Amino acid sequence: MRKMAVWGLVANLLLTPMALAAPESDQDRARSDRMEELERKVEVLAGELERLRSERAIPEDPELKSGVGQDPAASKITRVARGLSFGGYGEGFYRNIVGDKTEKDRADLLRLVLYLGYKFSDRILFNSEIEYEHATTEPTASSGDGSVSVEFATLDFRLTEAANIRAGLLLVPMGFINKIHEPPFFLGVNRPEVERVIIPATWRENGVGLFGTIGSDLAYEAYVINGFSAEGFRTSGLRGGRQQGSKALAEHLAFVGKLNWQATDSLFLGASVYHGNSGQNQKTIAGVKIPDTPTTLWEVHAQFRARGFHARGLVTMAHLGDTSALSTALIEAISSEMLGAYGEVAYDVLPLLFPETGMSLEPFYRFAYTDTQRDVPSGFSRDKSQEITIHTVGLSFKPIPNVVIKADYRNRDSRAGDLPDEFNLGIGFAF
Repeated sequence: MRKMAVWGLVANLLLTPMALAAPESDQDRARSDRMEELERKVEVLAGELERLRSERAIPEDPELKSGVGQDPAASKITRVARGLSFGGYGEGFYRNIVGDKTEKDRADLLRLVLYLGYKFSDRILFNSEIEYEHATTEPTASSGDGSVSVEFATLDFRLTEAANIRAGLLLVPMGFINKIHEPPFFLGVNRPEVERVIIPATWRENGVGLFGTIGSDLAYEAYVINGFSAEGFRTSGLRGGRQQGSKALAEHLAFVGKLNWQATDSLFLGASVYHGNSGQNQKTIAGVKIPDTPTTLWEVHAQFRARGFHARGLVTMAHLGDTSALSTALIEAISSEMLGAYGEVAYDVLPLLFPETGMSLEPFYRFAYTDTQRDVPSGFSRDKSQEITIHTVGLSFKPIPNVVIKADYRNRDSRAGDLPDEFNLGIGFAF
């Protein structure tokens, strides 16, 4: 009996591993397959979530680039596949008036801008810019109130590279600054005076037209827009004649066109022209009719960039008709000719000291000249204080391409009267 018990125990010991190693049932195998599939899906989802989170936190293109003639941050909508695009820029400054204290020193959050776009399809997209100026819309004890404005709001209909349609509230395509004015992409704390006084940037009007590229190096824009309102013209320039898309009078329409030629990788040349009547069939408060005031504005510009060196120049003129009647109606000398020009040079010195750096430090110099009283009508006196020369020297430091810290000194000189010099500090960013 004892022998049988021993042999039974041995048999159990031998058979147990064989039982443990027996094949799984079909049910066990199916359950195992489902678990493996779930684990695989979880891994895929986790990887996709990490990719999306990374894309939101770190843009694929950290150095913004201009597209279709727009600001670099405003061009982000052209690079998304579908749906929503968001961006913006901002700038603030401190201004110290040197010597003459009839003007006050100022510190100002000049503007905060938000871009919002939506790509409906590969051929239809919407883009817009909402601008907050001077931090608040409420008046303060030290100055007037700020504003909230739609800077542009357009629908683009993409047809071909050579011809596309744009309609809505448009940035008028003239000069450098009116279309590309994000602070990391121009020198100095202040935008060039010529592109504020003669070309009244930022300038937007309601309109429709075409834009596109011909070949790889020629880009154009051509629009019909509502014209200026001559009732707002002044001895100081055309700036008050902008209608800015707000219930704009469209009795007189205007044409504006721009052509840019990328001559080489380093050099591009361009020109633009605006023409239209500005009277808008209005009368002054005193009941005097505003004349038709045909208005032509043109400019030519050039820019060169290579190996850290930057040079930019622009010349512009405005030609107005009916200025004798307009000056009589407005009781103010409106010139039949206005002239402006500026040139600037800069050099990025940081790569000379640190060849591998991603930062930049550009000392620069800009010369600017404006005269909005170049040829006043007979019977009116020329305001020589509107002939102004400005010399600006400064520094522009970018720790990264989309953030800038600026400092400059502006020497301003008027042909009649004194203008104080300025020392300016500024910050700016775009995303």
